Amino acid sequence: MMILSSDLPTPTVYRHVTREIDRAAPGPASIAFFDFDGTLIYGFSIASVFRERVLSGKLGPREAITQFFGMITHGINGSDYALLLEEAAELLAGVPEQEFIDLGERVFEKYLAGSVYPESRALLRAHQKKGHTVAVLSSATPYQISPTARELGIDHVLCNHFDVENERFTGEVQHPIVFAKGKLHAAREFAAERGVDLADCWFYSDGLEDLPLLEKVGRPRPLNPDETLREIALRRDWPIRDFHSRGLPGVKEFVRTGLVYGAFFSAALQIIPTWILNQSRREAVNLAVTTWGEFGSALAGIDVRVRGEQYVWERRPAVFLFNHQSAIDVLIIAKLLRRDFNAIAKQEIALNPLVGPVFRVADTVFVDRRNHEKAIESLRPVVESLRSGLSLAIAPEGTRSNSDRLGPFKKGPFHIAMQAGVPIVP
Repeated sequence: MMILSSDLPTPTVYRHVTREIDRAAPGPASIAFFDFDGTLIYGFSIASVFRERVLSGKLGPREAITQFFGMITHGINGSDYALLLEEAAELLAGVPEQEFIDLGERVFEKYLAGSVYPESRALLRAHQKKGHTVAVLSSATPYQISPTARELGIDHVLCNHFDVENERFTGEVQHPIVFAKGKLHAAREFAAERGVDLADCWFYSDGLEDLPLLEKVGRPRPLNPDETLREIALRRDWPIRDFHSRGLPGVKEFVRTGLVYGAFFSAALQIIPTWILNQSRREAVNLAVTTWGEFGSALAGIDVRVRGEQYVWERRPAVFLFNHQSAIDVLIIAKLLRRDFNAIAKQEIALNPLVGPVFRVADTVFVDRRNHEKAIESLRPVVESLRSGLSLAIAPEGTRSNSDRLGPFKKGPFHIAMQAGVPIVP
């Protein structure tokens, strides 16, 4: 098995973030409350819900206006939040709750799973490692929060709830509203039920509306605070943390991305002349892959370190398995494997007028994920390709993962390896 490490974020990178927790007393008598929007995740989950509702065609005009103003108000100062929540509940009267449970899962998969701050995840895991009680405390709803909480292993979610009867929303919202002083009330009740004093609690939050609870906990921790909360935190000497690993990329990231794409197309331009000179398409592709892997990773600022590198070369051809979490994975695979391999990619890439032709020349196998029978049929030539000496790089999860957890593996890569009689190298 190969193990990769790089200068990209890893848990050890965040030791400076978790040092305070590492030194804290262990046990469930310490509670760590985490706000959700802007604290655990980048941005506001309601914006993703709004987007998904619009795309699904199920958002009526009144609900659209209510959610739009909810995003603006919540994002700036949260005034009249309770009234907005009650208005939203009224508009949902009669709607099956399951519709919003399903909506929450889609929103998580499409948007929120990739919005979790790695630094916040590190804080959370440090608390969990210490055996602290961890809870999300948010003015959002469980439909926005629960999938992310489940992914992060958080058992306790304190938030706002719409009344449900006979599996449908009644049009009412449960009181007291979990917002501002309502958060303080919810935290006090939660702590009291466990015999814990708020003085032994942590609270991570980004918003001024959470000041009532921040003032009561023993460890107030403003995280990505808004301007007013930042000023208050500075006056009161509260530790401030700012995370920038999620959200819109900066100039540096844009430049690096452009350079990586530039290196890709520069390497691709070598294929035709090299093919003509050497009379070998495979050698031309190998040169292009190696060139892009080396120069592209350098331009991207990626320093790849490999333990178990001998497994890359010991027994070839082989089926190389990798976890697909971002577009940069393709570059890293190119740098590692370098030559004599092809890959499996989604059909949509073949339709891309810029990269599609390059991938075709490199013997990439395109799979239509929407058609199971066609997908299986398209994989048949891969077995012969392996038998002829070309290795295969494939993501066994079958799609990109937005979290740091392994998804279920597809059977295809293993069947291919068995049929071709080649080893699997994870």
